[in-house]
Amino acid sequence: MIKKLVLIFIAVIAIKSYGQEGTASPYSFYGIGSLKFKGTVENRSMGGLSIYSDSIHVNLRNPASYAGNNFKGLNDGSSLVKYTVGGTYSNINLKSDSGSDKASSTTFDYLAMNIPMGKFGVGFGLMPYTSVGYKLESLNDSGNLSHRFTGKGGLNKVFMGLGYQIVDGLSIGVDFQYNFGNIQNSTVAFNYDDDGIPTQYQSRENNRSDLSGLNVNLGVNYKTMLTEKLEFVSALTYTPQSDLASENERSYSTITLSSTGQEFVVDTIDEDLEAEGLQQTDLIMPSKLSFGAGIGQPLKWFVGVETEFLSSSKFSNELYRTGTSAYEDSKKYTIGGFFIPQYNSFNNYFKRVTYRAGMHFENTGLQFEDESINEFGISFGVGLPVGTFFSNANLGLELGKRGTTNSNLIQENFINFQLSLSLNDRWFQKRKYD
Repeated sequence: MIKKLVLIFIAVIAIKSYGQEGTASPYSFYGIGSLKFKGTVENRSMGGLSIYSDSIHVNLRNPASYAGNNFKGLNDGSSLVKYTVGGTYSNINLKSDSGSDKASSTTFDYLAMNIPMGKFGVGFGLMPYTSVGYKLESLNDSGNLSHRFTGKGGLNKVFMGLGYQIVDGLSIGVDFQYNFGNIQNSTVAFNYDDDGIPTQYQSRENNRSDLSGLNVNLGVNYKTMLTEKLEFVSALTYTPQSDLASENERSYSTITLSSTGQEFVVDTIDEDLEAEGLQQTDLIMPSKLSFGAGIGQPLKWFVGVETEFLSSSKFSNELYRTGTSAYEDSKKYTIGGFFIPQYNSFNNYFKRVTYRAGMHFENTGLQFEDESINEFGISFGVGLPVGTFFSNANLGLELGKRGTTNSNLIQENFINFQLSLSLNDRWFQKRKYD
């Protein structure tokens, strides 16, 4: 049954993702794109809360969660290995003072595994980290098309981490992460004759940056029983500032346009970025600190809060600079939790379902026309038991808005549908013979 679910899930995500960008947000125009990875579906269904960890789900935001007590139902010395894979379908309504539009995207979000080994635990996987995907147009004073901006690409992350349980309830961990990807964008400048008719040839600037670099993510996780039933949980993660190496290319093309707006290249000239000192640049990735705490009854309910700080004001890229955008330090506040009516019910399936909810408010760190771009969202989700060893399929729904219509900016009203599989299996099982 689990293998069939995995195949169906991968097929659906692959078919829906084919030929589409990882985002449809116009704000992915800036920096290295919109942040794509915000946690597993379980995290995002609780508003993005990532401080909680258990023995049947993978927590990809805190490497300390890789270690810890194994599933208590296994008393034969075997280990419960955890797998997870997730994807998202996003529907966005774009609104400004001058009009509105709609966009959508379907994306793969993560693929990971967590292997416990006594007091140690190992985690590794792959995730798209940021996404670029936009097509924007501006008008001149005559109401004619002035510029067209398009972009695609993003940053991916491969990681491997190690967690260690110092004492019962206290774990530490570290993720080693390799970032790679590319960002491609182009700007078409439209020319007109004295009668306002487009000229035969237009000009286009083409840019490409190939990005790569290493960084680490450190984590601490602490749990303790306050009473016989009430548990206190807290967690902290820290990602130090790091650099991405950027190999850059820039060229200029003369193009013609078909009646449908399709672009055809006539000729292209490469710019000598090496002479300008821009062929190889370093892109500063800001440090991040998050911490939170919560209380709950194990296998029954949990509620917690979390705060995240990102020093995005230090973000820089010498190749791309605009006078209208800037960066400020980012802050995010989250509250969320879950409820399980009866995790071991045998006669009522819905009592074994995990019900999740949460909300978040985030200053994304991007400023445009002196306006801070903020995001607010509420989320809901369920964890549906499938197979054995408490494997489950997780469904999430997130509704929110990003940006503002002030200063002729764009406000995004989004609905995200999320799906993941959190699967468990036994390894290193001790065989007994009579």
